[in-house]
Amino acid sequence: MLNKAKTLMHYKLKGLDGEIGKVKEFYFDDKHWAIRYLVAETGNWLMGRQVLISPYALIAVNKEEQHIAIDLTKKQIEDSPSLDSDKPVSRRFEEAYHGYYRWPMYWGGPYMWGAYPYIERDREKWTKSTQSEKAWDLHLRSTHYVSGYHIQAADGEIGHVEDFIVDDETWVIRYLIIDTRNWWPGKKVLVSPQWIERISWEKSKIFINLSRETIKQSPEYTEESLLTRDYETGLYRHYDRQGYWVDKPVAK
Repeated sequence: MLNKAKTLMHYKLKGLDGEIGKVKEFYFDDKHWAIRYLVAETGNWLMGRQVLISPYALIAVNKEEQHIAIDLTKKQIEDSPSLDSDKPVSRRFEEAYHGYYRWPMYWGGPYMWGAYPYIERDREKWTKSTQSEKAWDLHLRSTHYVSGYHIQAADGEIGHVEDFIVDDETWVIRYLIIDTRNWWPGKKVLVSPQWIERISWEKSKIFINLSRETIKQSPEYTEESLLTRDYETGLYRHYDRQGYWVDKPVAK
């Protein structure tokens, strides 16, 4: 199911033995645009440290009750490698973190999730990472800080990032919600990360090789819009792109 990142924020996080906090933000990588960690707001429970939850531990999103089920206990989270709240997520920390939970290292293979194109939840199918596997350089970005980035089309600026549309099955960012009110009052549009040409993290700007007119004529996104497959098909048809759901790789 597709959800706005800001909608998921403040959802309660229910572990195996009780509530552990609320969703604060998400960290994603700038290669696959996959959610790598959910950042939990734990209140006074684990002050002074970032509590990161990998999608490997996310069981299900319950929109009716506004919570996300977590396949972890409080003790497991408390004993996990600690990361100071003011420190960036380093490769060293991630290696310790994944080693603690015995989850596959997503950066150690050719696919979005390392050796797998999607999250493989069957531990019996996991393969151990080896030093011979080629790891890719990752840079984690925060949905909080990327919100507000300016969008530069091929012929000028068109707006800024307002939010993200997240697929809670694969935990991939499917779309950026672009607010174009400084150009077309009130209109919002969706842009897939796959259509991004490059990003200037220093200038907080995202470049898309599409004209402003092409984007202007795209299907409008509103708060009431239902992100159905028909809506997505129309969006991809407008941009003459193949949908991400076509010829999806199958994890073996």
